[in-house]
Amino acid sequence: MNKTDPNGAFRDAIVASKRLLRAQIPDLKDRFDRLTEEIAQEVSDVKAQRDRGECPVPEVDFSALAQVSDAQKDTIRRRGCVVVRGVFEPQQINEWNDDIAQYLTDVKYLERMASKRGIDQYFSALASSRPQIYSVYWSKPQMQARQSEDLATTRQWLNRLWQYTHDGQPVFNPDQELTYVDRVRQRQPGDATLGLSPHVDGGSIERWIDPGYRQVYRHIYGGDLAAYSAFDAAFRTETREIPSPAVCRMFRTFQGWTALTRQGAGDGTLNVLPIVKAIPWMLLRALQDDVADDDLCGAQAGRAMVVNPQYHSLLLDAYGPIPTVEPGDTVWWHADMIHGVEDAHQGKGYSNVIYIGAAPDCEKNRVFSDLQRAAFETGASSPDFAAEDYELGLSARATPADLTPLGRRQMGYAD
Repeated sequence: MNKTDPNGAFRDAIVASKRLLRAQIPDLKDRFDRLTEEIAQEVSDVKAQRDRGECPVPEVDFSALAQVSDAQKDTIRRRGCVVVRGVFEPQQINEWNDDIAQYLTDVKYLERMASKRGIDQYFSALASSRPQIYSVYWSKPQMQARQSEDLATTRQWLNRLWQYTHDGQPVFNPDQELTYVDRVRQRQPGDATLGLSPHVDGGSIERWIDPGYRQVYRHIYGGDLAAYSAFDAAFRTETREIPSPAVCRMFRTFQGWTALTRQGAGDGTLNVLPIVKAIPWMLLRALQDDVADDDLCGAQAGRAMVVNPQYHSLLLDAYGPIPTVEPGDTVWWHADMIHGVEDAHQGKGYSNVIYIGAAPDCEKNRVFSDLQRAAFETGASSPDFAAEDYELGLSARATPADLTPLGRRQMGYAD
């Protein structure tokens, strides 16, 4: 990949894909106009909620997952995100929070990070700089949280919000997770230099040029618009991402994190744009006549997919913070969800999380799990991220001996 022009090797593919997509959508302008009206109404609804002091992000209690109504589930699907409260006990969370802080000391993270700077370029196209996300993967608290029985129950419930069969065949197993290993965030109060502007993970230009992604969005790219569902898993496991540090190669039904501290608006925490159909609108936006044939509204290969104010200003009025969460609450958002991190942490305490998403068992995820398991056994960084390798040789990290039977299954061990 051209380091000065991330799209350099893909210009021809972008031009060809745009030509193909425009040709197969004879009603492109009308289709885009209809979707624009729909999105504008969604934005208006979200903004009205925020203006009334309400948060548009749905919330459910872990203890009441079995009682969540179909209407509530439909709202979660429409918004593409949900807070599940009380998954972990606060005492356990406080212990993990302290242990992770000690682990970062044991790793000598701050002393060593200067030599690693510049390895991870994933967020370099965003307006804000990188937040205080620490590239450690194998601490015991992280592994204990991932293999929690209560978290497994939560992720099964989330997976079952999806349509997980296609043509009578399973696309994924909603009741079995394969661990996707991610990092931790420890954001100190008063920090005003860090954050992430609105973006989407899991691919950028792939959403137009990859055949698997074009099948995922087949109803947007020429089928029946009304038939599109962001929660239809068909072809989601057949996408192929452009290799790059921090581009997730697993299929995740939801990205997610577990709150280690209390945090809400102003605390340097998560912002979301809770409209799950925003991405389909962005896909058609890039095919309009005012966008150059070799451009996709600024999307760059191997980088986070940005919300570009020049092209996507319609969406930004719906962007805002999640509700205040307590230690032990979990936050989940669809893999197509626009999200970011507040630039300023104006609160008084640390804003800390463990990143743990939902990655159900399927062939795509098993392939990556094999790579990830090898990294676990040596203490190397996850193969989906920059090879910073802070934990190599560290005796305090988790090992296979620390896994429960559930944890072993989630890490792909055969027994």
